[in-house]
Amino acid sequence: MTFTSRQPGTQPGPPAENAPYRDALPLRGRTALVTGASRRTGIGFAVARRLAAYGASVYLHHHRPHDDAQPWGSDPDGPEALVRSVQETATAGALVAHGPADLTEPGAPARLVEEATGALAAPRLDALVCNHALSGSDGPLESVDAAMLDAHWAVNTRSVILLVQAFAAQHRGEDAPTGRVVTMTSGQDVRGGMPGELCYALAKGALASSVRTLATALAPRITVNAVNPGPVDTGYRTGADYDRVAALFPGGQWATPDVPARLVSWLTTDEASWITGEVVNSENGFGR
Repeated sequence: MTFTSRQPGTQPGPPAENAPYRDALPLRGRTALVTGASRRTGIGFAVARRLAAYGASVYLHHHRPHDDAQPWGSDPDGPEALVRSVQETATAGALVAHGPADLTEPGAPARLVEEATGALAAPRLDALVCNHALSGSDGPLESVDAAMLDAHWAVNTRSVILLVQAFAAQHRGEDAPTGRVVTMTSGQDVRGGMPGELCYALAKGALASSVRTLATALAPRITVNAVNPGPVDTGYRTGADYDRVAALFPGGQWATPDVPARLVSWLTTDEASWITGEVVNSENGFGR
């Protein structure tokens, strides 16, 4: 059997049908909206940088009042600094934009999709990554009330469904391209759940359960998947608590935000076109 290699300095031709081939810029010319991309230590920001590095134009959504109310606070340099950092990874001609939205408002998801599409000068969005979430503001069963349940439902589930609805509306018609939706769960369905964060866990559980129904409803043009990244070091745990969680990983260390960002970004490419209706657990053997 003889193998022939191309001469140095020559450009490879188009790959033969069904030949193994990987595009270095699999999202070139495409557009993406990433929600909850407001902190440089967060998963949303890492996803935005990955998508930009793969060639996409990216819109970063943020809601600073939520971060301000958390122990870790908002990014000190503001969203403009995040946009500049994402632009550093972007390819020539790609756009990077940002904007706020309070997704507890019923009409906000549809407006956000419209605003992101306009800011990226595109006829439609090609990918939607729903990374935003309401954290905290709940507790165990005996301490929760209707307002807590409603708040978590509105942000962690309802707003995501409405975002998907607005995204899917852009993909109707014979000439509509394939779209990609990726949502985020938190392992609430894996071994033991999250009884200390009942409202959060229930809302995220509902979101996870919606993936298969949404995937079926939107097939074959749009794939819908969720990622459970396990514990990721985004600055929300410190000290002895941080060390205790780290010890539950076989390797003894937390995931960095770029770890789930790689998986999420890959799910938006054509390589993942056969994956839909799945909740992908990517926890590196985390032991509960």
